[in-house]
Amino acid sequence: MCAITGIIGIGENINKKLYDMLLTLKHRGPDSSGVYVDGTISRGKLEELTVPQGNLGLGHNLLSIVGSEVAQPLKHNEIILICNGEIYNYSQLYSEIVRESNYIFKTDSDSEIVLALINQYYNGSLSPCIMKVMERLDGDYTFAAYDGKDLVAVRDPLGVKPLYYGNENGIFGFASEKKALWKVGINETISLPPNSMLYYQKTASSHELIPLPSRLSWKVDPSSEKSKTKNTLINPDKEHFKRILKDLIQKSVQKRIRGLDKVGILFSGGVDSTLLAVICKNLGVQTDLYAVGSANSPDLIFARKVASDMDLPLYIQMVDEAIVREYTPMVLNAIEEWNVMKLGVGMTGYLAAKLAHENEERVMLSGQGADELFGGYHRYLDLYHQKGEGAQEDLKGDVENLYHVNLERDDKVCMASSVELRVPYLDLQIIDMAMDIPMTYKISDPSDKMRKCILREVANQLGVPQEIVKRPKKAAQYGSGIHKILRKRVLKDQEYMGQLKESFKFIDI
Repeated sequence: MCAITGIIGIGENINKKLYDMLLTLKHRGPDSSGVYVDGTISRGKLEELTVPQGNLGLGHNLLSIVGSEVAQPLKHNEIILICNGEIYNYSQLYSEIVRESNYIFKTDSDSEIVLALINQYYNGSLSPCIMKVMERLDGDYTFAAYDGKDLVAVRDPLGVKPLYYGNENGIFGFASEKKALWKVGINETISLPPNSMLYYQKTASSHELIPLPSRLSWKVDPSSEKSKTKNTLINPDKEHFKRILKDLIQKSVQKRIRGLDKVGILFSGGVDSTLLAVICKNLGVQTDLYAVGSANSPDLIFARKVASDMDLPLYIQMVDEAIVREYTPMVLNAIEEWNVMKLGVGMTGYLAAKLAHENEERVMLSGQGADELFGGYHRYLDLYHQKGEGAQEDLKGDVENLYHVNLERDDKVCMASSVELRVPYLDLQIIDMAMDIPMTYKISDPSDKMRKCILREVANQLGVPQEIVKRPKKAAQYGSGIHKILRKRVLKDQEYMGQLKESFKFIDI
């Protein structure tokens, strides 16, 4: 995974600002860097990079994971591309593009697939061809393209990868993290919504936000008569759904670890992360588990037991008040907003990714999204009791909002250690299928304390230990014990809070 940046200054030389943006985001791509400024491309180590003068620039920092990935920007004909992401159907698209066009690939980078598709559909205007490109991509990504006239930047259908933009003091810019925009004087930043295109017209010096057609079918229809009932639906047999779900989850994990010698799991000892670990081990990839918690916290107790039973290496970061105090500023810098809940969850991911980086891990998997898709949170009990099958609409809303609630946070805390986080449960096929599974197969009744019934049954079939299958949901900030330390000790220290406010002037604490 990488960092992308773009900046346009009206009548102003932007080369120093572009370099400062890349330097601010070096943690996202420490391997190599590249820039495009007004017709000139320069690539190399960031410390040695010469940024040409001009008033429109694009930048890229590379985190190389598989293949002989090359520094960007990439160029073909008029099109300049910078891309941050993974294209999971790379091999399929490569074969199709070779058959469909005369495009000749110069690298084995999956990012070049995006460039090839843009060139295939380009007919003098970027905006209409981007929609066709995104229809064919299966992946988690943000990318920007420029044709000498117009600039577009897009974000994947769920917003797994972050992108922010702003327009202030005569400067328009976008970047993978807010801090790069803050660095160049763009203090008011906007998160680009998922499945959207930011379109900048150079001649008019103006931009607009264009929603793109949804890649999800969202089969939920809570207004229908059948959706208002509960436990009386005529639905396909549960076993039918379980067979499909089991197959989709295994395929989703497989394509997210393709080409890797080893993979880390952000591990809590819960059913979601344990299922990922079981699948990875079964696929034959070296699987390392990373757990974070205070002494005798539930997550560590279960993580140790599962790791021992599965004979998998477990790396543990113990936390106490001193650790929480030490890392709160670092996590706050990563998540770029003041939200105590995000701070507690984010610290778990931050510390796990730090451990993974020290173990030379480049990719970790997370169970993010499973609770929203399969009814894992306690509040879904009341919603199901009130609305029956109509509660699916609430699950859908939570999935749509994951990008600014969880996904941006998770990406940034892991990338702070140059570790890419991948989220197998948020595969588009799994989401579509999960929305078609009746609520009665997710929550058995209003007193169901465990919830996620169908996912637990699939996990059991795939070999997740029975005690984990039946382990109740425990949120990361509570299971690790971090939230309690934050709330009851660290954040009550007024002197400490004063120092945070002084250090993070861009964040409203």
